[in-house]
Amino acid sequence: MTRCCRTLALGVVLFGLCLPRGAQAHPLDTASLSLRELEAGRFLVHFQAGSAALVRQLGAPAVFPAPCHLDGASLDCGAAGLSGTLEFPWLEGTLTRLMVDIEWRDGSRVLRVVTASAPTLGVYGGAATGLRALVPIVLDYTRLGVEHILTGFDHLCFVLALTLLVERRRQLVATITAFTLAHSITLGATALGAIELASAPVEVMIALSIVLVCVECLRPAESLTRRAPWLVAFTFGLLHGMGFASALLEVGLPEQHLPSALFSFNLGVELGQLAVIAAALALGALLRRARWRRAWQRGALVYALGGVAAFWVIDRVVVMLQSY
Repeated sequence: MTRCCRTLALGVVLFGLCLPRGAQAHPLDTASLSLRELEAGRFLVHFQAGSAALVRQLGAPAVFPAPCHLDGASLDCGAAGLSGTLEFPWLEGTLTRLMVDIEWRDGSRVLRVVTASAPTLGVYGGAATGLRALVPIVLDYTRLGVEHILTGFDHLCFVLALTLLVERRRQLVATITAFTLAHSITLGATALGAIELASAPVEVMIALSIVLVCVECLRPAESLTRRAPWLVAFTFGLLHGMGFASALLEVGLPEQHLPSALFSFNLGVELGQLAVIAAALALGALLRRARWRRAWQRGALVYALGGVAAFWVIDRVVVMLQSY
């Protein structure tokens, strides 16, 4: 089998492995639970989820601490108030992210993201202030950013394609820095409402950005993308930032801690992104050290990434046209 045939064969296999995830590049299943204090110790409860069946199946959206008692949409915690640990056992084994919003009569508020990895939430009778309020927000939104980049396969494909395109380490650092700067700008601007663009065309362009970089990886001749990959990374990073923001807005942002939440989410994205790049470089070094690395392997991976991205382009264009 020739090197070209081996490259195409492995590319087809990798494409097949990636394809089942194509239609939903970074799916996000969300639910929300809001508690609003009407009078001392008594809260109005509102639970909402994307699945109506889930809402019907759950007798209660949470296991509330004693002495709280849930009666329909009313939660009565008595003179002690809402204090203790809220448990969400129904989250275990799911990919659902639950946004919990607790508001007290004095206007103080707690807004947290709860997932299956940590299906509990500690509440201390009111909204914490200072560092005590900041720490859980930083931890929650940093984790959310890491989760998004690791499950956002289109963003991962773009980062991997850049890693394959740029061979020199110093140039790779500049390219990833440009990508980081660009998506940080549009992530913040979109989340804060300074710019607004329909998500469907943004998702199409994100997929196209992967196709473009993959084409450049295969192009033997010199091009602008090869001479200045940082410029291409910055340009498409602006689009990827809007994609990050759309996911963040679906989850929600704490009104009183917007800068902290945005910074933490972006930090999580960067940590996840750097982890993927480090893993890719380490794998390449390992293959080279073990003398398992072959010239056709890079081409096969490029074909696989480009093929999946091309599928996403078609799929997302169809979805976009159907929405009009």
